[in-house]
Amino acid sequence: MNRADSTERDEYARLGREVVREAGRLLLERFHTEFTISHKGVVNLVTEMDLAAEEWIVRRILQAFPGHSILAEERHNERGRNAVTWVIDPLDGTTNYAHGYPVFSVSIGLEIAGELEWGAVFDPVRNELYTALLGGGAFCNDAPLEVSKVVSLGSSLLATGFPYDIRTSSRNNLGNFCAFALRSQGVRRSGSAALDLCHVAAGRLDGFWELKLNPWDCAAGYLIVREAGGRVTNFRGRPGSIYEGEVIASNGLIHQEMMAVLEAGDGGTTGLCDCGTG
Repeated sequence: MNRADSTERDEYARLGREVVREAGRLLLERFHTEFTISHKGVVNLVTEMDLAAEEWIVRRILQAFPGHSILAEERHNERGRNAVTWVIDPLDGTTNYAHGYPVFSVSIGLEIAGELEWGAVFDPVRNELYTALLGGGAFCNDAPLEVSKVVSLGSSLLATGFPYDIRTSSRNNLGNFCAFALRSQGVRRSGSAALDLCHVAAGRLDGFWELKLNPWDCAAGYLIVREAGGRVTNFRGRPGSIYEGEVIASNGLIHQEMMAVLEAGDGGTTGLCDCGTG
């Protein structure tokens, strides 16, 4: 990227930092108030606040940069990808939000010519803004981030999530969950993949895996982990793509052990949570 392009990217990032905070404050203002909740599936919720936050972000971006593309979770995922694409999750952790559980975030990733160049995840409850710039490091509220130094899976704290079709699909991650629960110090399930990835970057978690992710779930988080010194791949160890759906993100030191657990299992395909070690 030449100097002029870098200047443009910095301008995009400046706006992105503003709007991710603005959307987070909007969500926090309405948290624990009455709002409309509807279903996109049996367990997949959407609230009026998902829609309101997305409209706010998209409007602000397109007012400033009308030629850019938007890939967002709710109502703006039909546009073709241009040279600059904003990948947006206006409310990651909708089920938590709808139940009054204080774990949710806003995630915005910036893709330029097919490569993730910048990302931000804002946790409005903790007032933590995670950001990363390709080649420029990762930060939380402007303090540099660095992944943990834990060297073994047995001493690791992990996180994961489960797909929305957990009730109907046999590929539901339950088998993987049980396998990791037996081999790690603990497994957490926060309900926000974006925050889980940021917590790997911050060294609060040592690893994270999930399947059936959408691009908006992970665009910012992938870059934040990598820029904090971590590793992000698919289950086979190849560089992870936000369009691929599956991910292992770790401090790098336990990555091979995590891959081995997933390779030894059945890819999360199980009808019952059989925690046998065989």
